[in-house]
Amino acid sequence: MPESAQVQHAGVSRQTRNHLWYKRSFDAPQRAARLLLRVRKAQFGLSVYVNGKHVGDARACFSASYFDLTDAVRWGVKNELLIRIGAHPAVLPVWSPAGTDFEKYKWTPGIYDDVDLLVLPSDVYLEHVQVAPRIADSSVIIETTLRNRGGALARVVVRHTLAGDTTPSRTVAVPAGESVAVRDTVRLAQPHLWSPEDPHLYTMRTTADADVLDTRFGFREFRFDTTTKRAFLNGKPYFLRGSNITLHRFFEDPLAKQHPWDRAWVKRLLVDLPKQFHWNAFRFCIGPAPDFWFDLADEAGLLIQNEFFIWNGRQYFPPYREEELVAQYRDWMRDHWNHPSVAIWDASNETDSDMLRERVIPMVRKLDLSGRPWDNGYSVPSGPDDPVEDHPYLFSRLRGNGTFAMTELEQMTGAKTTNAGHPSAHAVILNEYGWLWLRRDGTPTLLTEAVYEKLLGKDATPEQRFRYYAYWLAGLTEFWRAHRNFAGVLHFTWLTCSYPGVKTGDHWRDVETLELEPHFAEWMKEAFRPLGVYINFWGQRLHAGEQRSYSVMMVNDDPVARKGKLTLSFRGGESRMVEVELPPLGAQTWNVRLAAPAAIGETELMATAEVAGLEPTRSRRWVRVE
Repeated sequence: MPESAQVQHAGVSRQTRNHLWYKRSFDAPQRAARLLLRVRKAQFGLSVYVNGKHVGDARACFSASYFDLTDAVRWGVKNELLIRIGAHPAVLPVWSPAGTDFEKYKWTPGIYDDVDLLVLPSDVYLEHVQVAPRIADSSVIIETTLRNRGGALARVVVRHTLAGDTTPSRTVAVPAGESVAVRDTVRLAQPHLWSPEDPHLYTMRTTADADVLDTRFGFREFRFDTTTKRAFLNGKPYFLRGSNITLHRFFEDPLAKQHPWDRAWVKRLLVDLPKQFHWNAFRFCIGPAPDFWFDLADEAGLLIQNEFFIWNGRQYFPPYREEELVAQYRDWMRDHWNHPSVAIWDASNETDSDMLRERVIPMVRKLDLSGRPWDNGYSVPSGPDDPVEDHPYLFSRLRGNGTFAMTELEQMTGAKTTNAGHPSAHAVILNEYGWLWLRRDGTPTLLTEAVYEKLLGKDATPEQRFRYYAYWLAGLTEFWRAHRNFAGVLHFTWLTCSYPGVKTGDHWRDVETLELEPHFAEWMKEAFRPLGVYINFWGQRLHAGEQRSYSVMMVNDDPVARKGKLTLSFRGGESRMVEVELPPLGAQTWNVRLAAPAAIGETELMATAEVAGLEPTRSRRWVRVE
């Protein structure tokens, strides 16, 4: 039996060998104290050779690995670099996380982030710098970690320069072969806060004798509050709106090609189009993205729920070693903790693990000086103000003998389900919902074949499915937002794979040019407007001229009051207008009485909110008059 057949993780190996090789030549500098190689991300495990000499190994699949090439390099001439990559997870020990995704079919081994040579002027250098803003006193906590790869005790002078001011120097003693961390505090007279609406960035320069490191950061704080069940950005309530990206599923898409590393393509995917949908947040779901994705999120103003690649459900947790998880979470955090866009550490997806909740998260949480909250799949939250995620897939009931109809929403309150970590009274992030996925050609996925057959019949066309998918998904989005039981609403999913046999889907008509399916674009832009509108009515039939009252719910995600008018109308029938006013971050419901049209046939019930300074927001329902 080939070793690849012994893989216990989800997925099917397509490799007939255990390793893949990268070969590259490089010109070394004339001389340096140290030459390091940084492989930012690669899976599954890697070994590095320079000029035929083995330099080192690494197991981490989701964080950067560093290798000291100093003793193997030939200075001032061309050198040969070989990197061996594991072709499948079984190359790694079972106690080391390699990524589990029960909906992937192919392993995608390889180097999927940048590889850098780091030329160091001294044996003692800046290993990393962590920056943590404090809004209360306009200060910045700086933790500088110095490493000494030499053979003797060294003393170096450390300084920081921020916004034109330089801190007093300090001399740090670093023993041979060790790392030392020191902390400093600087204050800004009037710090410019970072937010999705104003993503201002600072750059701090740190020097340690001849070594120099620039650290970019945003002055911001993000947390959840269990008492109010809200997210708070810079001390104020903040509602998250957005989607998910399952990049490692997209890696196995035939059309993925080089797109995830094309900066223009990624910017359109991650920034340009999402801003049109009024999104301020993403979850990087079950698999990390290359580092430059986080740079773009910093610059554009996006809040990222950064998820570690573990998905093992409630029943089975692999025999991961606790010390290995702690080490890998630590390095994963190190790579991202200066990004203002990284708002939430997410330890796992839909997983319930005592080891993660009770031991691993408490051990690594303290490493992040910014005190970010931790999400942990379906586990009860680890910390007193950590959130829990919820995935209320209402349409999944239709797979078997169950039932679901949108009319049920009229009697529901949009509350957290026991599908999430339960029991828990913490803030909740709704970051998956729907169960209506289609492939890009309009055919159902494996998980939705039975759903669409029940809803639309076997003979429904792709156009019909796309149309109803957008209609129902927008309605669910309006519903979850209107009831204000979630700190954030993130649709699933913005990017995944599409080919015969997939289980989920995205919304691209053409993923290479990033052209969206038109129905999705039309309906979801309305559903996610900061001024949200929801008609709490899903009846598909009315009698001609029928009089009834309709409840229209509105939410205001903005920190300013909104005043204007709300109009409820039937196409081809009467309309009613009411004056509306919502406080900052407020919500209100209006009951509006209206008569159905007298004419028999298809019509549309529409609620339109119009306030000064904003485009109108519309909520629509398809109705047949009989």
